[in-house]
Amino acid sequence: MQMQFTLAPEPDDFAREKGRLLFAAPVDFLKGVVAMSGMPPADRVEVCFAGRSNVGKSSLINALTNRKNLARASNTPGRTQEINFFTTTGGPYLVDLPGYGFAEAPVPVVKKWQDLLKAYLSGRVNLRRAFVLIDARHGVKKVDDEILTLLDRSAVTFQVVLTKADKISRTEREAVLEQVKGALAKHPAAHPELVVTSSEKGEGIDVLRTIITTLE
Repeated sequence: MQMQFTLAPEPDDFAREKGRLLFAAPVDFLKGVVAMSGMPPADRVEVCFAGRSNVGKSSLINALTNRKNLARASNTPGRTQEINFFTTTGGPYLVDLPGYGFAEAPVPVVKKWQDLLKAYLSGRVNLRRAFVLIDARHGVKKVDDEILTLLDRSAVTFQVVLTKADKISRTEREAVLEQVKGALAKHPAAHPELVVTSSEKGEGIDVLRTIITTLE
């Protein structure tokens, strides 16, 4: 039986406020990690954010946490070479994974990042969900499919978050949603609810906050 993918529902007032309060409290950069030996203790739930370069990951994390410069966007795709950990107050770690799908980095560097990513995904017992960011203007590309397959193999539940939804029309949005649903159908680790966001307009941010607060 093929899984049915739908849009994540809007939260009720109680859930929305719970999410708002979590991210209204201090959220701080903890550390950047370049090897598994540098990981912080797995003493709380964590969620990670993955996406190809220029998908708007930094902007989304900043919108989610209501900070302007918590996650710093780079003008050079693929420049961030670390797994960056952020702490929430009484909540989960937020983990910003290096962007993928860039051509500028040397092959040995890319391999090192890939090896670290694989080790992280398979080695963090407290990782509850990976949010995979997909540009709403382009849908799922081959390079995205590779990370989704890696998440399948690592048995990590992932949820797709469409970014930059304000950049396309309603008709284009419906078309890309169908493309994404079709691409996800072959991935057993895919969560059945999609989140559509715009960091610039604030669309979907409350939905994503609510989802994060419900993970245990």
